[in-house]
Amino acid sequence: MKEMNEKKQCPIMCSCLYFTSNKLNRILNKMAEEEFIKTGLSPSHALTLMNINRQAGLSQKELSEIMNIKPSTTTRFIDKLEGRGLVERKLEGKLSYLYPTSKGIDLQTEIDKCWEGLNKRYSEILGHEEGIKLTEAIDKAATELEKNI
Repeated sequence: MKEMNEKKQCPIMCSCLYFTSNKLNRILNKMAEEEFIKTGLSPSHALTLMNINRQAGLSQKELSEIMNIKPSTTTRFIDKLEGRGLVERKLEGKLSYLYPTSKGIDLQTEIDKCWEGLNKRYSEILGHEEGIKLTEAIDKAATELEKNI
């Protein structure tokens, strides 16, 4: 028997990619924030640092392209990481190149553990194979949609 206060979702919301993808994003974001709290970084900042740690010397433009974010967003992320002493910018002409500091490199092991923890959490709920399939399907859909906007 249903609770009197239980609300039913509009059927259009359940069959709309826009609403369902946003719902999934909110849930995964909450899970990721819970995992990454021990680093003192948001998941987005951790991903930014991870890319710089793995590819020292990236330009901000290259990083924006890799992460598929606007240059202004990249600048905000770098400002935050630089302020915490995790990355440094080196200017060459008009271009800014990004390098991890020793403090940023030292944080990578903890960042990797957080990504593993997040993957484990959603894999335990969805199933490992289902999580992989869903990730691949979402990536494929995003790539196709991006080609047409």
